[in-house]
Amino acid sequence: MPVPEIPAEFLGDYARILSEVSVTGRRLTREELESRRVLGREAAEAGHQLRALVGMHLAETRTAWPQTATATPTTTDSVLAAVEQAVDAFAEGFERAQRLTVRREEAARREFIDDLLYGRSDLGRLAERATRFGLRLSRAHAVAVASGPEAYTETDAVARNVEAALLARFGGRKILLTTKDGRLVCIAPGSQPDVLRYFAKQAHAATDGGQVAVGRPHQGPGGVVHSYDEALDAIDLARRMGLDEPVLYASDLLVYPVLTRDREAMADLVRSELGPLQKARGGAEPLLKTLSVYFDAGCVAAETARRLALSVRALTYRLERIRQLTGSDPSDPVHRYTLQTAVIGARLLDWPAKEL
Repeated sequence: MPVPEIPAEFLGDYARILSEVSVTGRRLTREELESRRVLGREAAEAGHQLRALVGMHLAETRTAWPQTATATPTTTDSVLAAVEQAVDAFAEGFERAQRLTVRREEAARREFIDDLLYGRSDLGRLAERATRFGLRLSRAHAVAVASGPEAYTETDAVARNVEAALLARFGGRKILLTTKDGRLVCIAPGSQPDVLRYFAKQAHAATDGGQVAVGRPHQGPGGVVHSYDEALDAIDLARRMGLDEPVLYASDLLVYPVLTRDREAMADLVRSELGPLQKARGGAEPLLKTLSVYFDAGCVAAETARRLALSVRALTYRLERIRQLTGSDPSDPVHRYTLQTAVIGARLLDWPAKEL
Protein backbone atom coordinates (compact mmCIF):
# COMPACT_ATOMS: atom_id res chain seq x y z
CA MET A 1 0.00 0.00 0.00
CA PRO A 2 1.66 3.32 -1.05
CA VAL A 3 2.44 5.81 1.71
CA PRO A 4 0.47 9.05 1.18
CA GLU A 5 2.62 12.04 0.29
CA ILE A 6 3.06 14.51 3.14
CA PRO A 7 2.03 18.09 2.25
CA ALA A 8 4.87 20.61 2.37
CA GLU A 9 2.72 22.83 4.61
CA PHE A 10 3.88 20.79 7.61
CA LEU A 11 7.36 22.23 7.11
CA GLY A 12 6.04 25.74 7.63
CA ASP A 13 8.82 28.33 7.45
CA TYR A 14 11.54 25.78 8.23
CA ALA A 15 13.70 26.79 5.21
CA ARG A 16 13.50 30.50 6.19
CA ILE A 17 14.58 29.70 9.76
CA LEU A 18 17.62 27.78 8.53
CA SER A 19 18.53 30.59 6.15
CA GLU A 20 18.44 33.19 8.93
CA VAL A 21 20.34 30.99 11.36
CA SER A 22 23.11 30.46 8.80
CA VAL A 23 23.62 34.23 8.65
CA THR A 24 23.05 35.27 12.27
CA GLY A 25 23.86 32.09 14.23
CA ARG A 26 20.81 32.76 16.43
CA ARG A 27 18.63 30.18 18.17
CA LEU A 28 14.96 29.70 17.44
CA THR A 29 12.58 32.16 19.10
CA ARG A 30 9.83 31.13 21.47
CA GLU A 31 7.22 31.90 18.79
CA GLU A 32 9.07 29.77 16.22
CA LEU A 33 9.31 26.83 18.65
CA GLU A 34 5.60 27.06 19.43
CA SER A 35 4.85 27.22 15.72
CA ARG A 36 6.83 23.99 15.23
CA ARG A 37 4.83 22.31 18.03
CA VAL A 38 1.55 23.35 16.42
CA LEU A 39 2.68 21.91 13.07
CA GLY A 40 3.65 18.67 14.81
CA ARG A 41 0.25 18.44 16.46
CA GLU A 42 -1.55 19.08 13.16
CA ALA A 43 0.56 16.46 11.38
CA ALA A 44 -0.31 13.88 14.06
CA GLU A 45 -4.02 14.71 13.80
CA ALA A 46 -3.76 14.30 10.01
CA GLY A 47 -2.53 10.75 10.58
CA HIS A 48 1.03 11.06 9.28
CA GLN A 49 3.95 8.98 10.59
CA LEU A 50 6.56 10.75 12.73
CA ARG A 51 9.37 8.85 11.02
CA ALA A 52 8.28 10.15 7.62
CA LEU A 53 7.89 13.68 8.96
CA VAL A 54 11.38 13.71 10.44
CA GLY A 55 12.69 12.38 7.12
CA MET A 56 10.96 15.23 5.33
CA HIS A 57 12.69 17.74 7.64
CA LEU A 58 16.08 16.16 7.03
CA ALA A 59 15.52 16.15 3.27
CA GLU A 60 14.63 19.85 3.41
CA THR A 61 17.77 20.48 5.45
CA ARG A 62 19.91 18.83 2.77
CA THR A 63 18.15 20.84 0.06
CA ALA A 64 18.56 24.16 1.88
CA TRP A 65 22.08 23.52 3.15
CA PRO A 66 24.08 24.90 0.15
CA GLN A 67 22.10 28.14 0.36
CA THR A 68 22.11 28.43 4.15
CA ALA A 69 25.56 27.36 5.32
CA THR A 70 29.13 28.20 4.63
CA ALA A 71 32.00 25.88 5.39
CA THR A 72 32.89 27.52 8.71
CA PRO A 73 32.50 25.27 11.77
CA THR A 74 30.60 27.97 13.68
CA THR A 75 27.93 28.33 11.02
CA THR A 76 27.59 24.58 10.59
CA ASP A 77 27.17 24.16 14.34
CA SER A 78 24.51 26.90 14.47
CA VAL A 79 22.50 25.36 11.63
CA LEU A 80 22.68 21.86 13.16
CA ALA A 81 21.57 23.30 16.52
CA ALA A 82 18.62 24.95 14.78
CA VAL A 83 17.71 21.68 13.05
CA GLU A 84 17.81 19.94 16.43
CA GLN A 85 15.60 22.60 18.04
CA ALA A 86 13.10 22.66 15.20
CA VAL A 87 12.72 18.89 14.87
CA ASP A 88 12.55 18.42 18.66
CA ALA A 89 9.76 21.01 19.01
CA PHE A 90 7.92 19.47 16.05
CA ALA A 91 8.20 15.96 17.60
CA GLU A 92 7.06 17.31 20.97
CA GLY A 93 3.86 18.67 19.44
CA PHE A 94 3.36 15.42 17.53
CA GLU A 95 3.77 13.27 20.66
CA ARG A 96 1.48 15.47 22.75
CA ALA A 97 -1.24 15.05 20.15
CA GLN A 98 -0.67 11.31 20.08
CA ARG A 99 -0.85 11.01 23.87
CA LEU A 100 -4.09 12.97 23.87
CA THR A 101 -5.48 10.72 21.15
CA VAL A 102 -4.46 7.61 23.08
CA ARG A 103 -6.13 8.92 26.24
CA ARG A 104 -9.30 9.68 24.28
CA GLU A 105 -9.22 6.21 22.72
CA GLU A 106 -8.68 4.59 26.11
CA ALA A 107 -11.56 6.56 27.61
CA ALA A 108 -13.84 5.63 24.70
CA ARG A 109 -12.80 1.97 24.94
CA ARG A 110 -13.38 1.86 28.70
CA GLU A 111 -16.79 3.54 28.34
CA PHE A 112 -17.73 1.04 25.62
CA ILE A 113 -16.62 -1.92 27.74
CA ASP A 114 -18.56 -0.66 30.76
CA ASP A 115 -21.69 -0.18 28.65
CA LEU A 116 -21.21 -3.57 27.01
CA LEU A 117 -20.65 -5.61 30.17
CA TYR A 118 -23.26 -3.81 32.25
CA GLY A 119 -25.88 -3.77 29.52
CA ARG A 120 -26.12 0.01 29.49
CA SER A 121 -26.81 2.23 26.48
CA ASP A 122 -29.14 1.61 23.57
CA LEU A 123 -28.40 -1.85 22.15
CA GLY A 124 -28.53 -0.62 18.56
CA ARG A 125 -26.08 2.18 19.27
CA LEU A 126 -23.92 -0.26 21.22
CA ALA A 127 -23.74 -2.56 18.21
CA GLU A 128 -22.59 0.37 16.04
CA ARG A 129 -19.86 1.33 18.50
CA ALA A 130 -18.72 -2.30 18.75
CA THR A 131 -17.51 -2.37 15.13
CA ARG A 132 -14.86 0.20 16.08
CA PHE A 133 -13.41 -2.35 18.49
CA GLY A 134 -13.62 -5.33 16.17
CA LEU A 135 -16.88 -6.90 17.40
CA ARG A 136 -19.99 -7.71 15.39
CA LEU A 137 -22.64 -7.93 18.07
CA SER A 138 -25.31 -9.17 15.69
CA ARG A 139 -23.56 -12.55 16.01
CA ALA A 140 -23.24 -14.81 19.05
CA HIS A 141 -20.38 -14.12 21.45
CA ALA A 142 -19.06 -15.84 24.55
CA VAL A 143 -17.15 -14.33 27.46
CA ALA A 144 -14.41 -15.81 29.63
CA VAL A 145 -13.39 -14.28 32.97
CA ALA A 146 -10.13 -15.04 34.79
CA SER A 147 -9.81 -14.35 38.50
CA GLY A 148 -6.43 -14.50 40.22
CA PRO A 149 -4.84 -13.72 43.59
CA GLU A 150 -4.51 -10.04 42.65
CA ALA A 151 -6.60 -7.34 41.01
CA TYR A 152 -5.42 -6.71 37.44
CA THR A 153 -5.53 -3.67 35.15
CA GLU A 154 -4.90 -3.42 31.41
CA THR A 155 -1.42 -2.01 32.00
CA ASP A 156 -0.26 -4.88 34.24
CA ALA A 157 2.27 -7.39 32.93
CA VAL A 158 -0.26 -10.22 33.39
CA ALA A 159 -2.81 -8.60 31.06
CA ARG A 160 -0.15 -7.62 28.53
CA ASN A 161 1.36 -11.12 28.44
CA VAL A 162 -2.02 -12.78 27.92
CA GLU A 163 -2.91 -10.28 25.18
CA ALA A 164 0.44 -10.83 23.43
CA ALA A 165 -0.10 -14.60 23.46
CA LEU A 166 -3.61 -14.24 22.00
CA LEU A 167 -2.52 -11.81 19.31
CA ALA A 168 0.39 -14.04 18.33
CA ARG A 169 -1.94 -16.98 17.80
CA PHE A 170 -5.21 -15.32 16.71
CA GLY A 171 -4.07 -12.01 15.23
CA GLY A 172 -6.78 -11.97 12.57
CA ARG A 173 -9.68 -12.92 14.86
CA LYS A 174 -12.27 -10.50 16.25
CA ILE A 175 -11.27 -10.63 19.93
CA LEU A 176 -11.61 -8.07 22.71
CA LEU A 177 -9.39 -8.48 25.77
CA THR A 178 -9.82 -6.17 28.75
CA THR A 179 -9.98 -6.05 32.53
CA LYS A 180 -13.02 -5.43 34.70
CA ASP A 181 -13.18 -5.21 38.50
CA GLY A 182 -9.67 -6.65 38.77
CA ARG A 183 -10.34 -9.66 36.53
CA LEU A 184 -9.21 -10.47 32.99
CA VAL A 185 -12.05 -10.58 30.48
CA CYS A 186 -11.98 -12.02 26.96
CA ILE A 187 -14.85 -11.64 24.48
CA ALA A 188 -14.77 -13.82 21.36
CA PRO A 189 -17.18 -15.04 18.68
CA GLY A 190 -19.27 -17.93 19.91
CA SER A 191 -18.29 -19.94 16.84
CA GLN A 192 -14.61 -19.90 17.92
CA PRO A 193 -14.40 -21.76 21.25
CA ASP A 194 -10.69 -22.41 20.64
CA VAL A 195 -10.01 -18.72 21.39
CA LEU A 196 -11.50 -18.89 24.88
CA ARG A 197 -9.87 -22.26 25.58
CA TYR A 198 -6.49 -20.75 24.72
CA PHE A 199 -7.28 -17.63 26.76
CA ALA A 200 -8.13 -19.87 29.72
CA LYS A 201 -4.84 -21.71 29.40
CA GLN A 202 -2.79 -18.52 29.17
CA ALA A 203 -4.70 -16.70 31.91
CA HIS A 204 -4.46 -19.67 34.30
CA ALA A 205 -0.69 -19.69 33.86
CA ALA A 206 -0.23 -15.91 33.95
CA THR A 207 -2.27 -15.50 37.15
CA ASP A 208 -0.28 -18.19 38.99
CA GLY A 209 -3.07 -20.75 38.95
CA GLY A 210 -6.07 -18.42 38.89
CA GLN A 211 -9.47 -19.77 37.97
CA VAL A 212 -11.16 -19.11 34.63
CA ALA A 213 -14.89 -19.33 33.92
CA VAL A 214 -16.41 -19.42 30.44
CA GLY A 215 -19.98 -18.34 29.77
CA ARG A 216 -22.17 -19.83 27.06
CA PRO A 217 -22.45 -18.15 23.62
CA HIS A 218 -25.46 -15.83 23.28
CA GLN A 219 -26.76 -13.79 20.37
CA GLY A 220 -26.82 -10.02 20.01
CA PRO A 221 -25.54 -7.10 22.14
CA GLY A 222 -27.40 -8.37 25.19
CA GLY A 223 -25.83 -11.78 24.68
CA VAL A 224 -22.41 -10.50 25.75
CA VAL A 225 -23.84 -9.32 29.09
CA HIS A 226 -25.62 -12.66 29.55
CA SER A 227 -22.45 -14.66 28.89
CA TYR A 228 -20.40 -12.36 31.14
CA ASP A 229 -22.90 -12.77 33.99
CA GLU A 230 -22.77 -16.55 33.56
CA ALA A 231 -18.98 -16.50 33.85
CA LEU A 232 -19.11 -14.34 36.99
CA ASP A 233 -21.77 -16.60 38.51
CA ALA A 234 -19.58 -19.63 37.78
CA ILE A 235 -16.63 -18.06 39.65
CA ASP A 236 -18.87 -17.22 42.60
CA LEU A 237 -20.34 -20.71 42.52
CA ALA A 238 -16.86 -22.25 42.53
CA ARG A 239 -15.99 -20.27 45.65
CA ARG A 240 -19.12 -21.38 47.51
CA MET A 241 -19.01 -24.99 46.35
CA GLY A 242 -15.25 -25.42 46.75
CA LEU A 243 -14.79 -26.24 43.05
CA ASP A 244 -11.08 -26.05 42.30
CA GLU A 245 -11.04 -26.90 38.59
CA PRO A 246 -8.81 -24.41 36.70
CA VAL A 247 -11.45 -23.87 34.01
CA LEU A 248 -15.19 -23.81 34.65
CA TYR A 249 -17.82 -23.89 31.91
CA ALA A 250 -21.22 -22.38 32.66
CA SER A 251 -22.81 -25.07 30.49
CA ASP A 252 -21.55 -27.72 32.92
CA LEU A 253 -22.97 -25.94 35.97
CA LEU A 254 -26.56 -25.37 34.89
CA VAL A 255 -27.92 -27.74 37.54
CA TYR A 256 -26.89 -25.38 40.35
CA PRO A 257 -29.03 -22.39 39.30
CA VAL A 258 -31.92 -24.81 38.85
CA LEU A 259 -31.48 -26.06 42.42
CA THR A 260 -31.59 -22.54 43.83
CA ARG A 261 -34.33 -21.16 41.61
CA ASP A 262 -36.75 -21.71 44.49
CA ARG A 263 -34.50 -20.42 47.23
CA GLU A 264 -37.04 -20.80 50.01
CA ALA A 265 -37.68 -24.45 49.16
CA MET A 266 -33.93 -25.15 49.12
CA ALA A 267 -33.45 -23.34 52.43
CA ASP A 268 -36.25 -25.44 53.95
CA LEU A 269 -34.57 -28.63 52.72
CA VAL A 270 -31.22 -27.58 54.23
CA ARG A 271 -32.81 -26.68 57.56
CA SER A 272 -34.79 -29.90 57.83
CA GLU A 273 -32.08 -32.29 56.61
CA LEU A 274 -28.90 -30.69 57.92
CA GLY A 275 -30.09 -28.40 60.70
CA PRO A 276 -29.67 -31.14 63.33
CA LEU A 277 -25.91 -31.24 62.59
CA GLN A 278 -25.59 -27.98 64.53
CA LYS A 279 -26.07 -30.01 67.72
CA ALA A 280 -22.75 -31.80 67.11
CA ARG A 281 -19.64 -30.84 69.03
CA GLY A 282 -17.88 -28.19 66.93
CA GLY A 283 -21.08 -27.30 65.09
CA ALA A 284 -22.32 -28.38 61.68
CA GLU A 285 -19.33 -27.43 59.52
CA PRO A 286 -17.04 -30.46 60.18
CA LEU A 287 -19.82 -32.96 59.50
CA LEU A 288 -21.06 -30.97 56.51
CA LYS A 289 -17.55 -31.08 55.04
CA THR A 290 -17.42 -34.81 55.69
CA LEU A 291 -20.63 -35.32 53.73
CA SER A 292 -19.43 -33.08 50.88
CA VAL A 293 -16.15 -34.97 50.49
CA TYR A 294 -17.91 -38.33 50.88
CA PHE A 295 -20.24 -37.57 47.98
CA ASP A 296 -17.41 -36.10 45.87
CA ALA A 297 -15.44 -39.33 46.42
CA GLY A 298 -18.29 -41.42 45.05
CA CYS A 299 -19.28 -42.58 48.56
CA VAL A 300 -16.09 -44.63 48.81
CA ALA A 301 -15.06 -44.66 52.47
CA ALA A 302 -11.33 -45.28 51.94
CA GLU A 303 -10.97 -42.44 49.41
CA THR A 304 -13.02 -40.09 51.59
CA ALA A 305 -10.84 -40.86 54.61
CA ARG A 306 -7.70 -40.18 52.54
CA ARG A 307 -8.99 -36.82 51.34
CA LEU A 308 -9.95 -35.80 54.87
CA ALA A 309 -6.71 -37.16 56.38
CA LEU A 310 -8.72 -39.43 58.68
CA SER A 311 -8.62 -43.12 59.46
CA VAL A 312 -11.46 -45.18 57.98
CA ARG A 313 -12.58 -45.88 61.55
CA ALA A 314 -12.82 -42.15 62.34
CA LEU A 315 -14.74 -41.57 59.11
CA THR A 316 -17.16 -44.38 59.96
CA TYR A 317 -17.76 -42.74 63.32
CA ARG A 318 -18.57 -39.42 61.67
CA LEU A 319 -20.98 -41.00 59.20
CA GLU A 320 -22.72 -42.79 62.04
CA ARG A 321 -22.97 -39.53 63.99
CA ILE A 322 -24.57 -37.90 60.93
CA ARG A 323 -27.11 -40.74 60.78
CA GLN A 324 -27.91 -40.34 64.45
CA LEU A 325 -28.45 -36.59 64.22
CA THR A 326 -30.32 -36.39 60.92
CA GLY A 327 -32.05 -39.75 60.78
CA SER A 328 -30.65 -40.21 57.26
CA ASP A 329 -27.95 -42.73 56.38
CA PRO A 330 -25.43 -41.35 53.83
CA SER A 331 -24.60 -44.88 52.68
CA ASP A 332 -28.25 -45.72 51.97
CA PRO A 333 -29.16 -44.98 48.32
CA VAL A 334 -32.69 -44.00 49.40
CA HIS A 335 -31.38 -41.28 51.71
CA ARG A 336 -28.29 -40.36 49.70
CA TYR A 337 -29.95 -38.24 47.02
CA THR A 338 -31.81 -36.06 49.52
CA LEU A 339 -28.72 -35.60 51.67
CA GLN A 340 -26.50 -34.77 48.71
CA THR A 341 -28.99 -32.24 47.37
CA ALA A 342 -29.16 -30.64 50.82
CA VAL A 343 -25.35 -30.48 51.00
CA ILE A 344 -25.21 -28.76 47.59
CA GLY A 345 -27.91 -26.36 48.75
CA ALA A 346 -25.97 -25.58 51.93
CA ARG A 347 -22.91 -24.62 49.88
CA LEU A 348 -24.97 -22.55 47.46
CA LEU A 349 -26.66 -20.70 50.33
CA ASP A 350 -23.41 -20.41 52.33
CA TRP A 351 -24.88 -22.29 55.28
CA PRO A 352 -24.09 -22.53 58.20
CA ALA A 353 -22.03 -19.29 57.91
CA LYS A 354 -25.25 -17.48 57.03
CA GLU A 355 -28.57 -18.01 58.75
CA LEU A 356 -31.37 -19.31 56.54
